[in-house]
Amino acid sequence: MDDQLREELLEVLARESYFERELTLSSGRGSKYYIDCRRTLYLGRGAYLAGELMLDLVVAQGVAQIGGMATGALAITDAVVGAAYRRGVDITGFFVRKEIKPHGLQQQIEGAFRPHRLTGVIDDTVTTGASSLAAASAAREAGARVSTAFALVDRGEGAREAFARAGLTYVYLFTAEEVRARARKRAG
Repeated sequence: MDDQLREELLEVLARESYFERELTLSSGRGSKYYIDCRRTLYLGRGAYLAGELMLDLVVAQGVAQIGGMATGALAITDAVVGAAYRRGVDITGFFVRKEIKPHGLQQQIEGAFRPHRLTGVIDDTVTTGASSLAAASAAREAGARVSTAFALVDRGEGAREAFARAGLTYVYLFTAEEVRARARKRAG
């Protein structure tokens, strides 16, 4: 992994994605801070950096397919698939809908999902892991061999244990504490 790119991405996350205020997370838990990775992932350089660095983690786990729940996993999945294309790595991407839409193909899993591929689930920020576990369950029901959960940022609030109980290896790029520390250093 390129340490210089990792440092640059940490700086972008701290500048663009970190907020201190009282709020409720998707897990239902309260928090005094929020890391909105989409604000980084929808910047060209942010998407590039996240894709390149996360691809290193995905390839190291032997995963050939990556995806997660809509909407949280969309930007990070796209970044990884784009990086894979640039490097000539055969990785497909998908996303899981919370509900099957009543029109079109009426699928819960959309994208380039392939049931036979070794699969990883991904999210931008992970707290308890509930969204990634839901995606893993849907992918398994559709025939995928799900081995790994990935996160751009881990909040350290129970996901590791939840993934272990589900038989998933857990790999992440940053801890929330790394992002918080960098943001506070920037604020000075």
